[in-house]
Amino acid sequence: MTHDLISLTIIMAVAVICPILAERIPGKPIPQTVLLLVFGMALGPHLLNKIWLTDAVDLLSELGLAFLFLLAGYEIDPKKLGGHQGKVGLLTWVATLAIAWLAVFLVPFFAAHDMNGVAAVITLTTTALGTLMPILKERSLTGTPVGEAVIAYGTWGELGPVLAMAVLLSARSQWQTMLILGLFTLICALAALVPKAARRAGHWLYRFLTENANTSSQTLMRLTVLLLVGLITISRLFDLDVVMGAFAAGFILRFVIPDGNRILETKLEGVAYGFLIPVFFVASGASIDVRAVAANPALLIMFIVMLVLVRAVPVFTALTLDRRANPLEPQDRLTVALYCTTALPVIVAVTSVAVKAGTMQQTTASTLVMAGAVTVFLMPLLGGLAGKVVPGSPTWRRSDSATLRSA
Repeated sequence: MTHDLISLTIIMAVAVICPILAERIPGKPIPQTVLLLVFGMALGPHLLNKIWLTDAVDLLSELGLAFLFLLAGYEIDPKKLGGHQGKVGLLTWVATLAIAWLAVFLVPFFAAHDMNGVAAVITLTTTALGTLMPILKERSLTGTPVGEAVIAYGTWGELGPVLAMAVLLSARSQWQTMLILGLFTLICALAALVPKAARRAGHWLYRFLTENANTSSQTLMRLTVLLLVGLITISRLFDLDVVMGAFAAGFILRFVIPDGNRILETKLEGVAYGFLIPVFFVASGASIDVRAVAANPALLIMFIVMLVLVRAVPVFTALTLDRRANPLEPQDRLTVALYCTTALPVIVAVTSVAVKAGTMQQTTASTLVMAGAVTVFLMPLLGGLAGKVVPGSPTWRRSDSATLRSA
């Protein structure tokens, strides 16, 4: 218990310090997420050994990951997901998966560096939409054509790998996997349709929950946490990753309250970004074996390069060919493609599953997580620079005005 509390105290001290440091760096080029990871690496068991990854810390970290995906799922409008740009985003992700599959199984470099399995393929197809949302808000890109495109393509970059993990990384037979996914989908459908019907019918229980949402009962907040914890528990019972249940919880919450609930959102963000999500990022940094990464820099560099080729290039190409839904200037298309190459949470989840299954070494997993951490810093930085290449572009105007407001 003492070790748990000491570790948690240090983690929360880091959580307080990082946004202050990020604010004081001229131009704010480094998202606080990167600083959380860096501090985690420095204070973790592989370097200074001041943060211990105990069972209690691991549980809080997993809840942080769950809240990150809950908020990511909640940001997604189901109508847009099935719209034109959403469909193009899905096709683009499928193309990304095919390219990643060919690269991993045909390029000898990957086999020589313990990246010759399905897990390696999935890590190359991800977009960290949950991580990107705060960055988009900080840079005033939400609601702009660039922001909408990032969400449209990034949604499938996060949802696609989650589904691929459930199907391709399962130890069950194919029919058992599909049966489990079907049962899980049925449970999610019931969790969405029952409160939706109660809301439309004006049921007394729904009225009670809404009327007491802001009292000491905090009914809607408790119900949301129950939904999240319940679905990630079911995910674990079904031997699925927690990100599946968390993402589904976010989808369900948006389905039940399609117009949103600002007060509930503020409470969720307070718990998530104020406590649990920083724990996840610091703990993720602490799990990185820095010495293993330093011993294999070629894999780190190659993986980042392949992320650009496998993820950014198809997104840029799709935006260039599809001029119907969201016509963007070339520099804005490049901005979207670079943002969509930001990856981390799914990489953490996929590599954890692979290590537990014995299909990937821990040293390789540390390198891939480190590469994902680098993209959280590098891709938004390059995306912001790309948007400023041509003065007068939509991205340049929004990012420039945001810089002036924060100055």
